[in-house]
Amino acid sequence: MFVRVIKNNKGKKNTCFCALVESYRDSSGVPKHRVLINFGQVDEESVPFLKAAFSKKKPRLVYDDE
Repeated sequence: MFVRVIKNNKGKKNTCFCALVESYRDSSGVPKHRVLINFGQVDEESVPFLKAAFSKKKPRLVYDDE
């Protein structure tokens, strides 16, 4: 699972659309993505907190990556 972040090019500046996405393979073995939770429009300052909340690593290590 990962947090998909898409920058908002229209409307409010400094915002992103975020969703929690799961990777899986369908019955024929083709990799696909499935949206589990759609967070909607989020401020850019909040994106690292979302990534830390749903990361497999310790939250402190997520902040060090960026």
